[in-house]
Amino acid sequence: MQDRREAAAASGAPVKSGNWKDLRARLVSAAVLIPCAGLCVWYGGLLYGAMIVLAMAGMAAEWARMFGFGLETRRGQLCMAWAACTGIAAVAGHWSGALLVMAAGLVLGPALGAGQVAIGCAGLSLLWLRAMSDPGAGVVLFVVSCVALSDTGAYMTGRLFGGPKLAPRISPAKTWSGSIGGLACAVLGGMLIASIMPAAQPGVLWRGAVFGGVIALAAQVGDLAESALKRARGVKDSGTILPGHGGLLDRFDGLLVAAPMAALLSLGAAGRAAFWYVGQH
Repeated sequence: MQDRREAAAASGAPVKSGNWKDLRARLVSAAVLIPCAGLCVWYGGLLYGAMIVLAMAGMAAEWARMFGFGLETRRGQLCMAWAACTGIAAVAGHWSGALLVMAAGLVLGPALGAGQVAIGCAGLSLLWLRAMSDPGAGVVLFVVSCVALSDTGAYMTGRLFGGPKLAPRISPAKTWSGSIGGLACAVLGGMLIASIMPAAQPGVLWRGAVFGGVIALAAQVGDLAESALKRARGVKDSGTILPGHGGLLDRFDGLLVAAPMAALLSLGAAGRAAFWYVGQH
């Protein structure tokens, strides 16, 4: 049965449902991750900074391992330390220095350097959104929640409804039904979160819906990009630190695209307003 399912997935044929064997592990991981991350986002400051720096270091280590440089190697250790230094510079308020450290990571070579830039951009964006936008915690909550809702919605609807494959050569498990379900969940979540933010402005519901969808699409691009990288490197998961999810990159790949996009959008918002008010001056 499994062989037939894998053959159908590889060929792009519709498959009616998936298996749920990893659901319990996902729920346990979420029960631990969500409260811890939520507290860090809420309190901000060094607690939030430490969480982002640790996540950047962990993802950089996983990226290096996919290219054959584990933590037992000097290059693997250097990749992890380099990403951490990028984040630490930003936490200390040296944004220009953080960008320089990140860019200098290209000396590690095209493959490892690309990881430094991708992870660095995402980490710096999350730090910047928390520190420089208003309300900082709410903006980060919007981004992270829409990414998580997109991922969870895609997982649930994809396994419930199955159907045609989204990108069978990249990730045979992903379906169009999952992608649409994830997008719908993020749109609804964006509307809800934007509407409960302090000093919500006119048009907040449709703006929350539009930008919730934008964040979800960006997250799905990041997810597919990481899947393509894993397929090219011949690995199933980037790591094993998160039961039911794999590694940090497997869980937060959507943020690699969504967080920088949110930071860029925020530059067009009025003053320090939330990024979903981009263009409203």
